[in-house]
Amino acid sequence: MPDLLNALIQMASILIWVLIWVIIGQVIISWLLAFNVINTQNDGIRRFLYWLDRITDPIYRPIRAVLPDFGGLDFSPIIVLLVLNLLLSVLAGIQVQ
Repeated sequence: MPDLLNALIQMASILIWVLIWVIIGQVIISWLLAFNVINTQNDGIRRFLYWLDRITDPIYRPIRAVLPDFGGLDFSPIIVLLVLNLLLSVLAGIQVQ
């Protein structure tokens, strides 16, 4: 039974790490868009941005509803990354030796 629990914890940790990297990539791409480094006229880029928004928007939406308006600055990715890191710490503490 401890082996199954450890396997589930490791799978959850891997999924959390993938989500962390997707969020970091989305943040970097949003900066590149803001400084006009990436051209959104390209259909492939537009589809990729749509895909990223479809993944991250449901995660950001509850946090954006609670946070006040900061005048164009979006702090929801930072809060999500902090929560995910906290969750990784909790999962590491649960792991059975």
